[in-house]
Amino acid sequence: MVNTEGMYQNYNVEGSAEIKVTPDKAVMDTNSCAPQMCMPVYECPEERCIHKQIIHDVNHIKPINTRIINHHIYRHTYTPCYTCTEENEFCNVNACGPMFM
Repeated sequence: MVNTEGMYQNYNVEGSAEIKVTPDKAVMDTNSCAPQMCMPVYECPEERCIHKQIIHDVNHIKPINTRIINHHIYRHTYTPCYTCTEENEFCNVNACGPMFM
């Protein structure tokens, strides 16, 4: 079968799993080619594989709580406050007779 369109134009394509491509004998007539112009030769396609790296920015929200703990330290200082006390003792002396009657 001769293809009339696509990249295998004017080529015989046979088979389904393995493709055999042979040029059509009618097209390869040397009298139909100009001395410097010939029909283009269509080759089997090749595949190029390009690996792209695409960066996606994903915003993560992470709550951070700051806890402040106040430590109160009481430092006690003592200032002496001097006082003075005075005591008076009295003693009664009975000069008139015996003490016990």
